[in-house]
Amino acid sequence: MSIDPAAETARWLATISPEDMERAVAYTRGGHWLLLWGAIVGIVVAWIIIRTGILSGIRDRLERRRKRPKLVSLVVGVVWLLMDTVLMLPWAIYQGWWRETRYGLTQQPLAGWLGEAALDAAISTVFFGVLIVALYFIIRRAGRLWWAWGAGLTAVAVVVLLVASPIFIEPLFNDYTPAPDGPMRDSVVELAQRTGTPDDKIFIYDGSKQSDRYTANVSGLFGSARVAMSDVMFAKGADLAEVRGVVGHEMGHYVHMHSLWMTGIMIILAAIGFWLVDRLFPLAKRLLGADRVGDVSDPAGLPVLAAIGAVLGLLSTPLQTTLIRVIEADADQFSLVHANEPDGLSKALIKTAEYRAPSPSAIEEIIFYDHPSVENRIRRAMEWKATHPANGPAAAPPPAVEARPTP
Repeated sequence: MSIDPAAETARWLATISPEDMERAVAYTRGGHWLLLWGAIVGIVVAWIIIRTGILSGIRDRLERRRKRPKLVSLVVGVVWLLMDTVLMLPWAIYQGWWRETRYGLTQQPLAGWLGEAALDAAISTVFFGVLIVALYFIIRRAGRLWWAWGAGLTAVAVVVLLVASPIFIEPLFNDYTPAPDGPMRDSVVELAQRTGTPDDKIFIYDGSKQSDRYTANVSGLFGSARVAMSDVMFAKGADLAEVRGVVGHEMGHYVHMHSLWMTGIMIILAAIGFWLVDRLFPLAKRLLGADRVGDVSDPAGLPVLAAIGAVLGLLSTPLQTTLIRVIEADADQFSLVHANEPDGLSKALIKTAEYRAPSPSAIEEIIFYDHPSVENRIRRAMEWKATHPANGPAAAPPPAVEARPTP
């Protein structure tokens, strides 16, 4: 039976109530503004740290008798990380907890959020403290080409994180358990075997601990790679077709080695970013009033680097989102080809619309969306459905939600 993809897409979107649609749009567009405000807050925090003179004071005391570049890089770097974390905390609470609570996307108490933020800060301080020492070593030794070597350091850091995260970091925040025996696991294992994905790396984790978002992910690299589904999926009634559609998408990330593609892209972006930092450092230093900071090789200039990074990160948002969006679209296509669950994938996508408004304008999608819009993803799924036989009886969209008069 032939279908009209446009009509089927409209039917799926009609299952979202007007109230939920309004809330999703407000949340999403507010998130766009957070990008600008986050950059401004980052610049202000950098200015505050510079004005305190603490970093340059520590540098001067450590080098009072002789040069100690590695020690200075480590101590100044760690102090900067801690100061930045503390000063950014109010913004982080607003963005990461208060706003999520207000929109009903988390039930985590503030104490729990703060505990995890403290743990994350401790891990980040250790990891980035080592990176800062390595970066300033490169700046001192590589001279004018430090930005190219810095991109190589970024590649090493990303690969280390990809390999280590599922083994050492993620279990500190959530419990991961193998998908239980049953029809769902059997179907997922069969799909994994057909696609060349490790069939013993399918996990469910207690994502509801932090968020009520319907989500799944693939993490790790090489032998540490795994597909993980949040328990929120099942709390929100995920059926077998949904699971196959979602897991097929995540398997697409694994099979097409999207993590490695993103690493390669990050190397290029890091090289461009470091090159711009090298050129913009004198101007940024002057604008921030960092008179006690030396050249780019001075660790006391870390807030200057952070301020430049905030601006570059904001300006490069459309490029970053577009690159990720292409990869996400490829993963959707992989799911349709190998899982062949267009209705299951569409049903899952509708449940993500609560935190990602489903029908943005083309410009809004290009600039801000790191996934294709829900409307476009469902339309592509319905176009696939129109030209490919289903695995079984097609799942019709749920009845449309009628608009209810508001009091």
